[in-house]
Amino acid sequence: MLTEHHGQTLIHLARQTIEEYLGIDPTSPVSTEELDDPVLQEQLAVFVTLNKRGQLRGCIGSLAGTESIIDGVRRHAVNAAFNDHRFSPVKAEEVAELEIDISVLTEPEPLNYADADDLMGKLRPQVDGVILKHASGAGATFLPQVWKQLPATPLFLGHLCRKAGLTDDEWRSGKLEIQTYQVQYFKESGSKPA
Repeated sequence: MLTEHHGQTLIHLARQTIEEYLGIDPTSPVSTEELDDPVLQEQLAVFVTLNKRGQLRGCIGSLAGTESIIDGVRRHAVNAAFNDHRFSPVKAEEVAELEIDISVLTEPEPLNYADADDLMGKLRPQVDGVILKHASGAGATFLPQVWKQLPATPLFLGHLCRKAGLTDDEWRSGKLEIQTYQVQYFKESGSKPA
């Protein structure tokens, strides 16, 4: 279990990684001792989310823990800042305005359901991250934090289907593979470096 201190260390690491990628001196460097913590060496899936003035600016991660939390944060910080196809790459002058969130995921579990009503009854808003997969290979995920923007389950599932390139009501077909996971979620606290 990660502590709030671990979470803030990971956020500082993500910011440092983005700054170094841009050739900026790190504003709040992370020490080697902090990164040597065995908890941060665990192989867990991680997402890095960047917001700017309350708007999404990039979000990239993985659903499987194939590398240490630290390596995942480094890789996904770069990808969220520079390789999220929905946004132009982050510029040096934007870094101070970025708000960084880190999500560390549990292992996804299959969610068995009979029909659309059963699916809606089994999902836990604000708790479950949802992965959906279609037989065509299309798929997408929403982290549990997305429930804040889409609190109604039909709306949440409709947007998730759209994200996967499916029709908004495809979730009602009962033909999607659904998995759920939970996250430990860390927001950047206090004042950000100037």
